[in-house]
Amino acid sequence: MNQKTSEYEYRVEAQPDFSFLTVKLQPQQTIKVEASAMATMDTNLQMKTKMRGGLGRLITGESMFINEFTAQNGPGEIGIAPGAPGDLDHVYLENNTIYLQNTAYVASSPSVNIETKWQGLMKGFFSGESLFLIKCSGQGDLWFNTFGGMIAIDVNGTYIVDTGHIVAFTEGLDYRIGRIGGYKSLFFSGEGLVCHFSGVGRLWIQTRKIGAFTSWVYPYRPQKKGD
Repeated sequence: MNQKTSEYEYRVEAQPDFSFLTVKLQPQQTIKVEASAMATMDTNLQMKTKMRGGLGRLITGESMFINEFTAQNGPGEIGIAPGAPGDLDHVYLENNTIYLQNTAYVASSPSVNIETKWQGLMKGFFSGESLFLIKCSGQGDLWFNTFGGMIAIDVNGTYIVDTGHIVAFTEGLDYRIGRIGGYKSLFFSGEGLVCHFSGVGRLWIQTRKIGAFTSWVYPYRPQKKGD
């Protein structure tokens, strides 16, 4: 991966809290974007919607929708706003693979292959949400985002991360899901499942996790009288 290489002219603004991606497309150039992430675009951009994972997997939540934007009759810009407040990173894939947690994908080149990868009941882990990862492979640009700040960690050996803090990792890393302590610790310590990574590769983590944030916000929710 070469983080300095790109097929596009782009800029990222409002980092690290509310990252906003703007990409300039040359005539007939296309970019794939997470559904609902388009914030602004020039009038000469045309959009098509495609589904990754297939209709047969839609019931399990293993499918995802991606919009393709193409510049017609001249160059054009598109502004992309990820759903979660946080940071955004870019890598250039060179015939290698990155796995993203299911809410991290933002945008990519058309040449990057996007697949949903079923993890099963034991391996499906990110924040207790959908039991699949997004497999991004091939050659081209890839952008992904976090909830909170983002930290990249080069792993050579073993490393343990709370599952709710994982954003992405390279194919060279194997993982297994475990817990800290016994079942009592799992349910009452405030610490959930953890992921034991091993091998050589890069891991991206986020500084906040949605589950902990919703627990913090819950006491401040509006309440009706008598609740």
